[in-house]
Amino acid sequence: MSETPPRVGLFITCLVDLHRPSVGFAAVRLLEEAGCKVEVPALQTCCGQPAYNAGDKADCRAIAIQVIEAFQGFDFVVAPSGSCAAMLRHHYPTLFDDDPTMAAKAQDLAARCHELLSFLVDVRQVTDLASKVRARVTYHDSCSGLRELGIKDQPRKLLAGLDGIALEEMQDADVCCGFGGTFCVKYPEISNKIVTEKTASIEASGADLLLAGDLGCLLNMAGKLKRQGSKVQARHAAEVLADLCDAPAIGEGQG
Repeated sequence: MSETPPRVGLFITCLVDLHRPSVGFAAVRLLEEAGCKVEVPALQTCCGQPAYNAGDKADCRAIAIQVIEAFQGFDFVVAPSGSCAAMLRHHYPTLFDDDPTMAAKAQDLAARCHELLSFLVDVRQVTDLASKVRARVTYHDSCSGLRELGIKDQPRKLLAGLDGIALEEMQDADVCCGFGGTFCVKYPEISNKIVTEKTASIEASGADLLLAGDLGCLLNMAGKLKRQGSKVQARHAAEVLADLCDAPAIGEGQG
């Protein structure tokens, strides 16, 4: 008897929806190839992290309630973003100290939520992918994915299974890129200093393609690389793993 495919709700994320829909399509392809039945709830919105980071608990709670309701009934909830997945897994349960019913629902969602690359490796045990992309790549460990979810080896295991990919580790791959959501808006000079050091490490790696699992980090680094006149391109790791690199690299064609 064949295994019943797990029902996965894909949390697209705001940045993917607005700036990089190809990451969403790549996520769907990877999840379906991993034997999942994928659905994208139409009622989903932002995870609420900007409001949470700004101390706006009331609006964050309202957003969280909508997300929790939208993703009821799925076996798993998967996001192509460590920061959004961490918001759902670790911070939603803290929002409802005065509401036991919603607290239980938030805990239930948290237990079912995973970041995309870690889900493929840790839950679905994906080892071999059919991507034909050929490139020298370097990988940036995004802060939320690494520090809140323990995502480090998983993307490297997936990349190691691709014959055409050579991974060139950059120095300080686990150091912040300077994005930090609202941090780059509140502290632009500090953010620029951090990303300048990060792009220097990227260039020194000798890679021609920068990968990461969070689009916010990628937009930040890609923008800086472009302003510096760098030839290094940037893509979400899911696009390479899914062999879905038809769209221009991140930052191309943007001012």
